Amino acid sequence: MQFGRYFEEFEVGAVYKHWPGKTVTEYDDHLFCLLTMNHHPLHMDAHYAAETTDFGKNVVVGNYVYSLLLGMSVPDVSGKAIANLEIESLRHVKPTFHGDTIYGETEVLDKTPSKSKDDRGVVYVETRGYKQDGTIVCIFRRKVLVPKQNYGEARGGEQPGRPVPHE
Repeated sequence: MQFGRYFEEFEVGAVYKHWPGKTVTEYDDHLFCLLTMNHHPLHMDAHYAAETTDFGKNVVVGNYVYSLLLGMSVPDVSGKAIANLEIESLRHVKPTFHGDTIYGETEVLDKTPSKSKDDRGVVYVETRGYKQDGTIVCIFRRKVLVPKQNYGEARGGEQPGRPVPHE
């Protein structure tokens, strides 16, 4: 099973459809809010959301949706990454609600070999997240420093650091 890609494996214009999707539960949203100390009642207080907001119900905190999509993209995009260099833009396009299922896909926009080291390069991608009905909810662009194959081979190949079992 592939986990990430080497620089040579990225093609400009390729779209990686991340699988599986994730149904967002109230628990997921509340736990993320509590862990990150975001206690805004839009996310945590159903009565407040029902009585005072345009949506009439809790909205999933946007940073959870972003984090979920970032995580979904790791096996296809950054599983071999040396570093995430930059989040260029992040847009929350539409709200996500408890019970929505999020799917994601990432398009390769550009790739540039490193000027300082010949064993890596920068891949520029856009990740789009959408709900079960196809409504786009989040879009972000980022630059990822990924190794070339010679970098990986010099450090142990596909599963570097994996021990050999013995008795």
